[in-house]
Amino acid sequence: MKYIGMPMGMWALYKRSFQNHLVSVLCFNENEAVRITAAAKPKYKEIIQKLPEFEKGDRFKMNIISCAMLASFLLSMKEKPAVEKLTVFYEKAMMNAPTRWFFRMSDKRKFSEKDVAGMKKTAALNAADRNPYSWNMEFLPYKDGSGYEARFSKCGICTLMKELGLFKYVPAMCRLDYTMAEVGGACDFVREYTLASGGPYCDCGYKKKEGKRYG
Repeated sequence: MKYIGMPMGMWALYKRSFQNHLVSVLCFNENEAVRITAAAKPKYKEIIQKLPEFEKGDRFKMNIISCAMLASFLLSMKEKPAVEKLTVFYEKAMMNAPTRWFFRMSDKRKFSEKDVAGMKKTAALNAADRNPYSWNMEFLPYKDGSGYEARFSKCGICTLMKELGLFKYVPAMCRLDYTMAEVGGACDFVREYTLASGGPYCDCGYKKKEGKRYG
């Protein structure tokens, strides 16, 4: 994957937030936060450049880039945090103002014909059959019309984090699904299993909020 483009943009968008929360959440001092961030950038570039290009229409490219960014910071820390602490760090680092705005705008189209068509198209792509750093997904509408489930049998984040020796930190990224739904405001997120915790699949359920009108 080329660094120019989305990976470069993601670094520019989140670098400052990651560095600030190294201090405020993980309690590194300012000098160490600067050192970690400086060390993370070449690691990030290296990870990105080893990834294959994603197919046109693969909606999960941003997910693997986010994973590469978190991994690059972890690999640059002399002492790594507990999973619980990293979960808080990742949420706060990712949920900066532009990201919150993006999810609020995106969720205005939740459950629309376009949203459902996009989910069906993603399910049909089965991108992970050709790219181990992407995802395979089933689209499962709820029979009562209350929303739908995206059920994942293959996960690019799991693949990459295993290769980097950081697999135990995958749940810190999984938890962000709840936060994204909370920020978006269109639905309640429900889950029973994750591949990272040894489950048979990752289920991402999106349930319409009671009393909310959807057009």
